[in-house]
Amino acid sequence: MLRFLVDRSLLAEHLRFYQELGVTGVSGDPQWRARAADRRFVRLQPDDVQLQPDDVQPVTLIRTPAEALRDIREEIGDCTRCKLHTLGRTQIVFGVGNPSADLMFVGEAPGADEDIHGIPFVGRAGQLLTKIIEAIGLKRDDVYIANVIKCRPPGNRNPDPDEVDQCEPFLFQQIDRIHPKVVVALGTFAAKALLKTQDPISRLRGRIYDYRGAKLVPTFHPAFLLRSPDRKRDVWEDMKKVRALLAESPGDD
Repeated sequence: MLRFLVDRSLLAEHLRFYQELGVTGVSGDPQWRARAADRRFVRLQPDDVQLQPDDVQPVTLIRTPAEALRDIREEIGDCTRCKLHTLGRTQIVFGVGNPSADLMFVGEAPGADEDIHGIPFVGRAGQLLTKIIEAIGLKRDDVYIANVIKCRPPGNRNPDPDEVDQCEPFLFQQIDRIHPKVVVALGTFAAKALLKTQDPISRLRGRIYDYRGAKLVPTFHPAFLLRSPDRKRDVWEDMKKVRALLAESPGDD
C-alpha cells in the first residue's frame, strides 16, 4: 500500500475533475446514500476549500492485484540474486494469467521454450496443461500460472536449494497478491517447495492442504504425464477436487 498526504491543491484538482464529470456536490452526511426525494446538495467550488494544517490526513491507496504483480516484477528486475543469471538463462519468466484468478498453478522452473518466450508452460507440457484447465471448464486466461523459480536451470536440472531460497519469496508474494481460492502444485518439486516436505508427489497427491489462505492440491506435472500417460486418470481425479473447491461458497467450509 502507498500512503500520501492530501493538500489543498490536490483536493481542488479533484473537485475540478468532478465538475467535468457533471458532479454537482458532495456530502459527508450519511443521508447522502439515502434515496430521499427531498435530499439537497451543496455545490462546491475549488476555491471554497480551506484546509488547515490539522486537516491534512494520510490517505491509503489500495493497489489492484495487477498493479501489485507489476510491483513485484519490478522488484525482481534483471535478477542477479543467485548464480542462475550466470548459467545461460535468457530472461526472467515471471508468471502469466488473470491477476485476480481463483485458481493458480505452480510449477518447478522454466524450461527451454519458456526461457525463450518469457512465459511459463508454453512447450508440450504447457499445451497439456491448457487441456487440463479446459477439462474443468476454464480457459488458460482464467487462471494464473507461475513457477517456484523464475530462471531456467541449465539442462533443465532441478533448482538448487540456494536458488530456491532466493526466488521463492517472490512466488509467495505472487500468491498473496493474487489470493486464489485454490493453488495446484504441479509435480514433486513444486509440492515439496510449497509444503516444505520431502514426501514424494505420489504420497502428497490425493489430499487437500491449507496454504496461505488457499487450498493446495498437489498433482503430477504435465511433463510427467507425457512420459506416463497412464497417470492422467490420477490427475483428472485431482482436478475434480479442484473444480469442487472452486464451486464452494466462502461459508461452505
